[in-house]
Amino acid sequence: MNLSRRPLTLALAGALLAAPLTWSSVVLAEEPAQVRFSVPAWPGVTVKTALAARLLETLGYEVSQEELGSTITYEALTQGELDAFLAAWLPGQQGMYETTMEKDVLVDLGNNVDGARLGFAVPTYVHEAGVTSAEDLDREEFAEKLERTIYSIEVGSGMSEILNGAVDDDTYGLGDWNLSETSTPGMLSAVDSALDREEWIVFAGWTPHWMNIEYDVRYLEDPEDMWGPDQGRSDVKTLVTTDFSESNPNATRLLDQLVFSADDQSAMILGFSYEEREPEEVALQWLRDNPERVEAFLEGVTTRDGEPAWPVVQQALDIPDA
Repeated sequence: MNLSRRPLTLALAGALLAAPLTWSSVVLAEEPAQVRFSVPAWPGVTVKTALAARLLETLGYEVSQEELGSTITYEALTQGELDAFLAAWLPGQQGMYETTMEKDVLVDLGNNVDGARLGFAVPTYVHEAGVTSAEDLDREEFAEKLERTIYSIEVGSGMSEILNGAVDDDTYGLGDWNLSETSTPGMLSAVDSALDREEWIVFAGWTPHWMNIEYDVRYLEDPEDMWGPDQGRSDVKTLVTTDFSESNPNATRLLDQLVFSADDQSAMILGFSYEEREPEEVALQWLRDNPERVEAFLEGVTTRDGEPAWPVVQQALDIPDA
């Protein structure tokens, strides 16, 4: 993984003037050459950013990637230390997102994944035993089998905030439950072990992710919308700084048009995180397998020299005809 790991200074940037997003009135060759991404250590955004980087580099941009958590990412975007973020997952990051958007320093380009969701997940055999809703978790016979423990990812993540809030508020009777918060690999290791032994476990699941391909699991109903409206349906947004969008209308257009299905991204995550292939390899294979989608991504986009993007990218990356 070609990630730059230089420390961020987070120096205060000058005030950024909010302005409508436009794609014209800029000489493309004068766009700044660099695009700086935040890439949290999550497999989906790792591959997705590798894909975006490959396209941008082919068009003549220099791309750097910083491996940062979401909290630091929002701060760095605010300070102008980063340009773009492809993993603004809502409602998991709702607080951070709303606080930052109030400062008028970011442009929300909308969802880049359709069909994403968060929620409690259990093995199918647990679901078939009667745990079909989050309301079932604290039923005595089920709570004992689950050892009143919810497995989750890192402390400080959006999911961690939701779960800790649920424990604090005794949502679904979880006030006396324990949270086992480690990391995504740590949590999935516990899930894998439980499935091998057909033991009971409940964990914080999400799609897109390879867990939904490789594991036989089911999501629980969420009648109190703990994970957000519509059964935990999530938005995965692309954010760029206002300064970047004004200075880089061409690159911003490309980022705005990058949209994947949850199944698309789950397959990418499977290739990278489960099959342990390099993210750049997985991204390039997806580009070659989906020429029509790539051509749509590049509609109205040019190289930094002003040439139509699709023919250049198609030839450089050996992508077949759409």
